[in-house]
Amino acid sequence: MKLDRAGNGPYSPEYPPLPRGVSLVEVYSDFIRYIYGVTKNFFINNTPNGQQTWSRLHGQMPIVFCTPNGWDVCQHAVLSDASIRAGIAAEGDAEDRLWFLTEGEASVHYALAHNKTVDWLDQGTIFAVTDVGGSTVDSTLYHCQSRSPLVLEEVCASACVQAGGIFVDQTIREILERKLNGSEYSDPESISLMVRQFEQKTKRAFDGSQATNVIQFGSSKDNDSVYDIVKGKLTLSCEEIEEAYVSVIFSIVDSCNTLLANHMVQYLILVGGFGESPYLRGQLKCILGGKGTEVVTVEEPSKKAAADGAVIWYLTELVEGRATRFDYGIIHATRYNPSLHEKYKDISFINTDGGKYISTFKVLIPKDTILNAQWKILVHKTRVLLDPSDPSFDGEIVAHILSWRGKSPAPHILDLSQFQSWELPPGLEETIQIRANLGAILNPAKTSLNQTTGKPYCDANISYEFSLKGMKLRARIHWTEKVLMRPSMTN
Repeated sequence: MKLDRAGNGPYSPEYPPLPRGVSLVEVYSDFIRYIYGVTKNFFINNTPNGQQTWSRLHGQMPIVFCTPNGWDVCQHAVLSDASIRAGIAAEGDAEDRLWFLTEGEASVHYALAHNKTVDWLDQGTIFAVTDVGGSTVDSTLYHCQSRSPLVLEEVCASACVQAGGIFVDQTIREILERKLNGSEYSDPESISLMVRQFEQKTKRAFDGSQATNVIQFGSSKDNDSVYDIVKGKLTLSCEEIEEAYVSVIFSIVDSCNTLLANHMVQYLILVGGFGESPYLRGQLKCILGGKGTEVVTVEEPSKKAAADGAVIWYLTELVEGRATRFDYGIIHATRYNPSLHEKYKDISFINTDGGKYISTFKVLIPKDTILNAQWKILVHKTRVLLDPSDPSFDGEIVAHILSWRGKSPAPHILDLSQFQSWELPPGLEETIQIRANLGAILNPAKTSLNQTTGKPYCDANISYEFSLKGMKLRARIHWTEKVLMRPSMTN
């Protein structure tokens, strides 16, 4: 799931299929159970009164998952299910105990906590944080609203691209296979050993200044001068290693340029394991610096920036507002107007009230809307038609919040005639389901009659309300019951 749903990129990740009968939830469940067990043992064995403290607090401690910027509700649901299955949270308290945070936001907390010289950060400063990890590169743009106390707000939707360090290793493998073709060292085992040695030593030292670079993989008995192998050392030219970086650096710069476009970004903080690469740092400083953006690095090793940053985030939470990554909305029945909708007459339909309608995608939260933890009503008096004569209707409605994932602007008119019930057109995905029982407002005295069928129907006006819990989008609906405005349960 890390590579499959993390974001766009120039690569097609190669990973084996799961064993037959093993689900993704099971894989994450086993992994979470293992990590949790190791954490428990370490805490108990390295903390005074560790056993008693753990026994007293483990059932109520919050658990923060730090995920790629490209993940959202669907991937969070997988981790929630896996956590429940792993036994680290109960189904009844998972909503309160599990928190989700993007790697980008965790990184900004880590970077600011470990950068002792933040004189550059003033009120009004716009800066970016780019977390260059093993598989993904997560970038987020922030606006400093206040210096003391420090308060940050996202400027726009964060970016996520598959261009991490593993893709340099993947390309160097291809280069080695090509270079050593025909030699006795071209077998998969030898190539894999060279790639491991490259990742552990050569790549971490490479800065582009060395004319030749060595991969130490064998002993003094391993020699083949035709293929530049002397005493177990394979020599590569600077150009050969630079070739492994070309596509990755292009993707990282392209992602940063897209995020930084139309904003005066003064600084970019670079973190993450691959972000410590001297060559990558030098290239980004040269390319982005030429456009007026200074690349800043942290003073501590940043391989665990996401993990450490997640803890700092939970304790301080400097970011008050976050930008939505998609357009969120509902499928809305819009009354058919011949002068406006003539070309859509074939996809129109007759609704419960006997009127003619067409289906539209009504955007409730546009992309890049800034949300925080406070509930915010964004849409008022959306009409819902209820059919009290339906014997199967018990008053419960299900409101479906959808997100538009397409690259083009969200469509307005929807042709649902070619899709089965709740099969969605490409680009639309269901994000949240909200269930509420409106049975109490089905007042027979307030029903109307369908003039065509003679069947009664009832109008209900509902409002949608949204907030963020960590990075998790929450939604609920409001309706008027007698004289009280009632909210649904949070979803």
